[in-house]
Amino acid sequence: MQTQLRPPSPAPVILTIGLLLGLPLPGILAGSRPLKHYLEFPPLTHYVEHAAFAWPAFIGLAVLIVGVALLFAKRILYPGRPARAAPVIPSSAPALPPSARRFPGWGWLGLIGGATAWALAWTRFAWFTPLQSFTFSPLWFSYIIVINALVHRRTGQCMLTHRPGYLLQLFAASATFWWLFEYLNRFVQNWYYVGLGALTPLEYFLFATLPFSTVLPAVMGTYELLAAYPRLYAGLTGFGSVPAINARRTMIFVCAASAAGLAGIGIWPDYLFPLLWLAPLGLLASLQSLTGRPTLLADLGHGDWRRIILLALSALICGFFWELWNYYSLAKWVYAVPFVGRFHIFEMPILGYAGYLPFGLECALIADWLAGRKKI
Repeated sequence: MQTQLRPPSPAPVILTIGLLLGLPLPGILAGSRPLKHYLEFPPLTHYVEHAAFAWPAFIGLAVLIVGVALLFAKRILYPGRPARAAPVIPSSAPALPPSARRFPGWGWLGLIGGATAWALAWTRFAWFTPLQSFTFSPLWFSYIIVINALVHRRTGQCMLTHRPGYLLQLFAASATFWWLFEYLNRFVQNWYYVGLGALTPLEYFLFATLPFSTVLPAVMGTYELLAAYPRLYAGLTGFGSVPAINARRTMIFVCAASAAGLAGIGIWPDYLFPLLWLAPLGLLASLQSLTGRPTLLADLGHGDWRRIILLALSALICGFFWELWNYYSLAKWVYAVPFVGRFHIFEMPILGYAGYLPFGLECALIADWLAGRKKI
């Protein structure tokens, strides 16, 4: 049974949003760069010149990513104990017996809708031309329906059927959440959109907000599906504890480092662009901790990596489908990443997929704030 620890406070979230919006601007002004480029809407001007590909940076980062991934993969594949674990989230129902598992009818509708949207996204029928740029949202609404259907088949319940109010909150929060990343991207220009045509600022805002609203529901739905399979995380407790993560001085350092990095992100975009993904996580987690609200990072203090790994995997799975469906779509994004911008899987350079890992944790911090943080 769930027990809410404390009512969620809006202060850390509001302060994080304020810092994300405000911190990059002084750096731009200090560097005497034209501020109008960074506030342009819709964003059209390309003004960041990225560094060329560099083998030392690529190899070094690849070795680090693969090494960490293998470490956790070994714990998942060979947990060293019977492959049983308590549910990673208290709201996850135990798996139904195989004889009781049924894929719901509305899940089949999601599959049909997704297949239809996919076909329309990757073809160029003349009669569909007026709507050709707007296939992203139907694809992801279908994905969310299907992933909830899979959770329902496994456990007999899901967000769509048992927590529709929470799911609607995720949609609403998701739009604001991703607009913040779009704003931060103006300072590094690691991706930009093509195939949109000429849109007014209002049209751009409205047409973009709908697909942006699907990000949190997709990631958290995928997380709930992975969480329904305890075998995936049986070996991720009592492993590599990080007691310092719960120390106040650690959170102060993380907050200060994240803030300093954001202040310089526009001055040194080639070197600080990873902070686009890491700084929001550092700010929100540290501010929540400093105001007395536990966050999912606190689990690392006693070596519990279950949620961390499943959330990272959830965002990575969603990232694969984001990049897949983006590849042949008319309206799409393309990447410009310094030092490691080669060996693409779809439009994304292969090492760029690592950015999805911390992104999953950021999604959960917002989702936890909406639901009220619960203990495992």
